[in-house]
Amino acid sequence: MRAVDIIQKKRNGGVLTKDELSFLIEGYSKGEIPDYQLSAWAMAVYFRGMNAEETAFLTMAMAESGDQVDLSPIHGTKVDKHSTGGVGDKTSLIIGPLVASCGVPVAKMSGRGLGHTGGTIDKMEAMEGFRTELTRDEFIAQVNDIGLAIIGQSGNMTPADKKLYALRDVTATVESIPLIASSVMSKKIAAGADAIVLDVKTGSGAFMKTLEDSEKLAGAMVEIGTEVGRKTAALISDMDQPLGYAIGNALEVQEAIDTLHGRGPEDLTALCIALSSHMVVLGGEANSLEEAEAMLRVKLESGAALAKFKAFVAAQGGNPAVADDPSLLPQAPFVLEVKSTQGGYVQAIQAEELGLAAMLLGAGRATKESVIDFAVGVTMKRKVGDKVSEGDTLALLHVREENVTTSEVAEKVRSAYTFSGEPVKPAPLLLSVVTENGVKRL
Repeated sequence: MRAVDIIQKKRNGGVLTKDELSFLIEGYSKGEIPDYQLSAWAMAVYFRGMNAEETAFLTMAMAESGDQVDLSPIHGTKVDKHSTGGVGDKTSLIIGPLVASCGVPVAKMSGRGLGHTGGTIDKMEAMEGFRTELTRDEFIAQVNDIGLAIIGQSGNMTPADKKLYALRDVTATVESIPLIASSVMSKKIAAGADAIVLDVKTGSGAFMKTLEDSEKLAGAMVEIGTEVGRKTAALISDMDQPLGYAIGNALEVQEAIDTLHGRGPEDLTALCIALSSHMVVLGGEANSLEEAEAMLRVKLESGAALAKFKAFVAAQGGNPAVADDPSLLPQAPFVLEVKSTQGGYVQAIQAEELGLAAMLLGAGRATKESVIDFAVGVTMKRKVGDKVSEGDTLALLHVREENVTTSEVAEKVRSAYTFSGEPVKPAPLLLSVVTENGVKRL
């Protein structure tokens, strides 16, 4: 079997077999098939697509390319959550403690930033001393002890996906439904969770720009989960503007902490409660979404979720005092205001542009070798529907130094906003739920 024949078959619209996909993925993870051939194959998949069976074969080939975690020593139904990535998405830092405080064990493996989106692992590393790499035994012991652990994908887990993920990031093949679905689900399957809740983003700040595409992606992932015996549900949420107000690693950690204190942004809190409700139901701690939501609100208001966050930070080597003292997080030396040059109501915000702005300041990666600056980023001061007068502050830039880049970034942020003379109503946050029974629009 030769890689070039498999690339040609997919380029011409053929359906790849289990053996062909295994050959490709195994060869690539062992270094026998070079980057340039996998890049060509990924681009062929981007244009030609894959059917459900091919996507499931690809998923399993990636899941089996390295270690698979056996979470059976952890008591209870282990539920994992995954977001397809969006701007300002710090939900895992809130949902983990929130769900764990309801008695559902959360044993989570997270990724790093990709393109204009920030990864959960990067955010957690913004807390000094926080360890994102635990041994298998430490991971399992911690979940049994406090009900929650979040770590980076281990060196030996889905190595094929890790290589492919980094390659897609720099070859313009990120936004392919089969490649996203198989990447997400291979990690979740290898990570051993019993049930999976997916947060699929749609809109300008997401990889999937339309609701239809997002429902297709969610459907593809739920289909894979069902085929491999994992209870899977997906929520589709709007990413036409960033989630919350903070974009950038330490800034987002602070906003997550504010949310656990019960004073977080409304959209962020609502999404976290909705996703957590599905997790609590799949985890068997509530019989209905309504019952789960009531339980979660009590945990948020009583401080139980915040206490769980502190225990989690302490267990992984961070300083739990960060939950009460924001100054313990990395701070940018300069904060610059981005003023509006016009008045009106905010009609739309290009979330992707704000994500790229934060990346240009150093909060994200341009290439897979890029080093992240935890302190920098963007804090929005105005969101869709807000009234703005000329000269009002639209956003704050948290920067390492004032230079040509920062003035270009300020312009990028300003141009991400569009205005209307008439009042504007923001789009609903939660759009659809996708389960094995199909799609339900909300």
